[in-house]
Amino acid sequence: MILLDTSVLSLWLRRRREPGDAESAPVIEVRRLAARRGVDLRIPAIAFQEVLTGVRTDREFENLRAVLAGFPVEVAAVEDHLSAAVLSNGCRRVGVTASAIDCLIAAQSVRRGASLFTVDEDFAHMKKVIGLRLHTVTLQ
Repeated sequence: MILLDTSVLSLWLRRRREPGDAESAPVIEVRRLAARRGVDLRIPAIAFQEVLTGVRTDREFENLRAVLAGFPVEVAAVEDHLSAAVLSNGCRRVGVTASAIDCLIAAQSVRRGASLFTVDEDFAHMKKVIGLRLHTVTLQ
């Protein structure tokens, strides 16, 4: 299982490109993974909410929602929130800055044995505190 972080989803779904601009490696990777059979891509519920927050129009909201409907959403359990709090405290003790939302996404990934696909560098620092597996771009 691979969980898609808000940072990757935002690159894929919300960034506007100029005509002729090449797609970024993370966007190409999301498209590649989504097209492959047997790849279990999911979205943490909080990332689902973050991507839908701040859109300018109802039409844009509905378009994003329709695309996201193609992915299972991982709803956080109480245990995920407890693990996120433990992670947040552990990060603070070693000087790693981590938001509550990022801690929740990381905790969900670890508890499910999933890899997290992100372009947010904060998660690389969080790996020092928790057994987080990060998905790396593997373009061929």
